[in-house]
Amino acid sequence: MLKPMEMELIRVNNKQPAAVEEVPLIQETSSAHFMAANTNVISLEELKERHTIPVFAKDNESTISHQEFIETVSFVADHVFKGEVILKPAVRVSHPIKGRIPSAVGKPAKELLDHEKTLYYERMAFAMEIPSITDSLAGNLLNLTIGGVRAYNLENLYSRKSEERFKLFIGFQNRVCTNLCISTDGFKADVKARSIAELAKVVYDLLGDFNAFKELEKYNRLPDTHITESQFAQIIGRGRLYQNMPLRYRKDLPSFPLLDSQVNLVVKDYYNDDSFSRDESGNINLWKLFNLFTGANKMSYIDNFLDRNVECQQFIHGIHKAIEGNGSHWFIN
Repeated sequence: MLKPMEMELIRVNNKQPAAVEEVPLIQETSSAHFMAANTNVISLEELKERHTIPVFAKDNESTISHQEFIETVSFVADHVFKGEVILKPAVRVSHPIKGRIPSAVGKPAKELLDHEKTLYYERMAFAMEIPSITDSLAGNLLNLTIGGVRAYNLENLYSRKSEERFKLFIGFQNRVCTNLCISTDGFKADVKARSIAELAKVVYDLLGDFNAFKELEKYNRLPDTHITESQFAQIIGRGRLYQNMPLRYRKDLPSFPLLDSQVNLVVKDYYNDDSFSRDESGNINLWKLFNLFTGANKMSYIDNFLDRNVECQQFIHGIHKAIEGNGSHWFIN
């Protein structure tokens, strides 16, 4: 758990370049651009006021709603990081489930009035930034960020009330591109809880055990480690091979985190991205490559988004170890 003195060290000891210092420290709401694909931005207030809450069909027991999930994480964060600036959560949703009130049964859809319609979203992701806990890396400002994912498609809503599933994370958000930097130390992939109290305990344990200094150390050497254009091409080429390999050939290889369409985005941004493109000789450092990967990952569906973000960190870390001579890596050997 971060101690007050550790938080103060992060704030005070950062020697940020002028370009970083121009970024405002405080804003009202977290950036909603932490992901993009097939999602809509929505406010917490709208979730609370307009959206129905699914129930378990056999006993009519309410699920833990999206808004309760967000408010629980926010409540615990306020206690763990007491005195810090925590921005309002940015929320994105997808896969709308539409319905109607009983009196509107049989009415043509085009004739439905607003009060006759019901709606909830099957999948939801949110992130809340803590801009008072920050660091800079290669001229990029990194804000501590907390959030989670909820996907009702993982629940058996036709059954009786049972444990419900959530995903939680704490990591850093790169303010240059709003990409998330998450590793296994800050990620809970399969949280199960029957109540808000159980959920709150898991959130408290995750936030309390998180070591910001240890997390940042995972990225500190990436800007100083470069790959050539040829090595980049090998990673991309083998990434395409990997996606089409029979499973029996993949099992002993490092996991590749991106889909073919996302690989196309990485290649495009390798040449054209304003912040993370290659240099004039075609070389690119691993910090830039990592951000090309996490930027492309923004196009993942909500229920896969966090898992792939963690896989991006693991993949680039494996490349770094291989370059430093601490092991082999099929994608770059």
